[in-house]
Amino acid sequence: MRKRVSTGSLFEETAGYSRAIVAGKWCFVSGTTGYDYASMTMPDDVATQCKNALATIDRALGDAGFARTDIVRARYVVTDASHADIVFPVLGQFFSGIRPAATMTVGGLIRPEMKIEIDVTALRD
Repeated sequence: MRKRVSTGSLFEETAGYSRAIVAGKWCFVSGTTGYDYASMTMPDDVATQCKNALATIDRALGDAGFARTDIVRARYVVTDASHADIVFPVLGQFFSGIRPAATMTVGGLIRPEMKIEIDVTALRD
């Protein structure tokens, strides 16, 4: 069984990807940046970008029939190492009690306004 999940973002159509893919007991959520999809704007601060990305991930998981508590793996890319200390409390609150395996790296993203990108993998028992 394979199911595609879309947020309706034009980016998904243009770049040819799905926000998430469900394959059996697994859900793979694509790298998600901090756009506010209601206004199609990108906030300037990395903490708000992180919150927006996590909210988009939550919606995608729900649309896929998964819950936040199903997340087993998380990967974060920040564009500057100084962003880590800013987003750690946001991530800590979001993942409170879940504590998935996680990796954070510093790297470039495709648009200069993007400061964080997050992808997750979830597994349903």
